[in-house]
Amino acid sequence: MERLQKVIARAGITSRRKAENYITAGRVKVNGKVVRELGTKVTAKDRIEVDGIPIEREEPVYFLLYKPNKVISAVHDDKGRTVVTDYMGKTDARIYPVGRLDYHTSGLLLLTNDGEFANSMMHPRSKINKTYIAKVKGKPSKQTLQTLSRGIELEDGKTLPARCAFKSGNKKNDTSIIEIVISEGRNQQVRRMLEAVDHPVLKLKRERYAFLTLDGLQPGDFRTLKPVEVAKLRDLAVTQPS
Repeated sequence: MERLQKVIARAGITSRRKAENYITAGRVKVNGKVVRELGTKVTAKDRIEVDGIPIEREEPVYFLLYKPNKVISAVHDDKGRTVVTDYMGKTDARIYPVGRLDYHTSGLLLLTNDGEFANSMMHPRSKINKTYIAKVKGKPSKQTLQTLSRGIELEDGKTLPARCAFKSGNKKNDTSIIEIVISEGRNQQVRRMLEAVDHPVLKLKRERYAFLTLDGLQPGDFRTLKPVEVAKLRDLAVTQPS
């Protein structure tokens, strides 16, 4: 048996905390009866409704995808463009990406049908490190890298401290390779950070997500996360300081 709010969150309806609010507000029914007790536990045979709509429960699945460039981080696209789930083979699970990588960014992306897991990964408090390799225009100075590391002001506020390192340069093409590690998940954050210091991104790839890497994978490849990896990610998300 599992707690009702956990089952609702896992179904992708909302976060566990908001699911608790739904329960206390009388918006949840179990086997046709309104349930308001947060300690309620349910089995796989129980029928659960949220606002009158039955939730669909599946066995949770967790995948790591090497997202290629020019692919949408979504389940479908109204313009008919390729989306990340097009690479996931045949699965009956209703999977979706955890967060997103923008259209022109390649690299490591998680997908799941576990709403609670996805919410915990994306919660601002989790501060899970994401490592990017960026090809940029020009050669950032040490001072510029230090500025990025301390955090810079963007239109949506100052970024948290990051780790930035110069990896290599090409004088002929006036380009550089920069590694940057961030713990936030703002929209196009790395691109905006580098644009703000006058070194626009020419190419961007996410190489690591916490301890996960792309080792052994080519663009478009995916693998199932091991249970120990899922457990470790959960632990990282809940043990970070608020």
